[in-house]
Amino acid sequence: MAKKKEIRSDNTYIISQDTTDNPKLGAKILSDGRESLFLDYYFGYKMVYSERLGKEVAKKDRKREYLSLYLWQAPRTPLERTQNKETLELAKNIRYEKGQQLLEDSEGYRLKKNVDINFLDWMWAYYEAYTKADKRHIKRAHDCFIDFLVDPNFEYTPQPDWSEAKIAKAKKEFEKKKQRVSIRPQQITKEKIIEFTEYLQHRFRGEGAHTLYARFKKVIKAAVENDVMRKNPCTGVIIKIDNGSLKKDVLSIDEIQALIATHYPGESTNIRRAFIFCLYCGLRWCDVKDLTYSNVDYSNKLLKFEQAKTKGHSSASSVVIPLNDGLLHLIGEPTDSKDSLIFPLPSHNMCLKALRHWVKRANIDKHITWHCARHSFAVNILNNGANIKTVASLLGHSGLRHTEKYTRAVDSLKQEAINSLPELKFN
Repeated sequence: MAKKKEIRSDNTYIISQDTTDNPKLGAKILSDGRESLFLDYYFGYKMVYSERLGKEVAKKDRKREYLSLYLWQAPRTPLERTQNKETLELAKNIRYEKGQQLLEDSEGYRLKKNVDINFLDWMWAYYEAYTKADKRHIKRAHDCFIDFLVDPNFEYTPQPDWSEAKIAKAKKEFEKKKQRVSIRPQQITKEKIIEFTEYLQHRFRGEGAHTLYARFKKVIKAAVENDVMRKNPCTGVIIKIDNGSLKKDVLSIDEIQALIATHYPGESTNIRRAFIFCLYCGLRWCDVKDLTYSNVDYSNKLLKFEQAKTKGHSSASSVVIPLNDGLLHLIGEPTDSKDSLIFPLPSHNMCLKALRHWVKRANIDKHITWHCARHSFAVNILNNGANIKTVASLLGHSGLRHTEKYTRAVDSLKQEAINSLPELKFN
């Protein structure tokens, strides 16, 4: 029989049944019919000065962390009950991970985990607790690993000659299998990892496979460190990448102008403005989405910001980009606070979908992602005679190693231009 909720004066109750749990899992009852899950940490006692008593007194040191996970307060449908069950299970996994980390930090050891678990649940708990800037890549690695387990040979991937009925059937079957997928840590062998890397290289172009595998290896390393796995199955399995060449497509000046001239019903003004800004300044998506008007020095026509990717561990983290009148017009003036966002953007996936639709409407037959704007910026200004050191500074590179791939791309474009001329026949 389920324990009755003991609602406290602040509309919260504790879910954890074990009194030794630290942190404890709890929920706050909201007015909209939901319950917001949280973790309550206890760090012992600390001495604080009491003005009322005029001396130091012992006070419990506590902290509350909300998980951004919600339960239905009174689930009415099977779907809501299922959602509650899955959300609560996820929250318990997160609570366990946080508790083990707290134990390790304070006592120097962790409890051995039960390895007879679904590793996908552990991966998701790791993602939920992850706080670094590449969090969305961790999620993509999790999602791609599931896709690999469900469809390693791309049997459900639509082909050009498939009918709509066949595509719909394949999608339904894929989702059905996805609901049942499970894998234990001990089943993730080196052979399985090799198959996964081959899957990634078949599925993604350019650096995508390498990027996702790097995040996947980060998750596996954490699993080994946390005793979920006995040894690292990724050891010795690599995805090679040529760092000296540019793999992604770039937009030429003419294609950029065609894109700017293309409009369509329902387009997002903010996505348009942000992507065009990236094409002319070389910013990453993770940087342009966080720009505020306080980053703009209007009097000196400069943009100043810290790169999210290298902030705190690179001397070139701080970037200063000169702005012309056109870019200042694109930015505009703050209507509210200087701390408000210049480009209020939706999620990365929404931005990418809008970009692909926009590129297609502009009749540009290239695989363009948001990061292609950064590559296009570098290639185009080098092609127009910019110095490689100047380009490295504008991109926020700490050295020239990463910038040199753009010079090779420019040389390749020049060769393509020469080869496009009619064949010379000289008698």
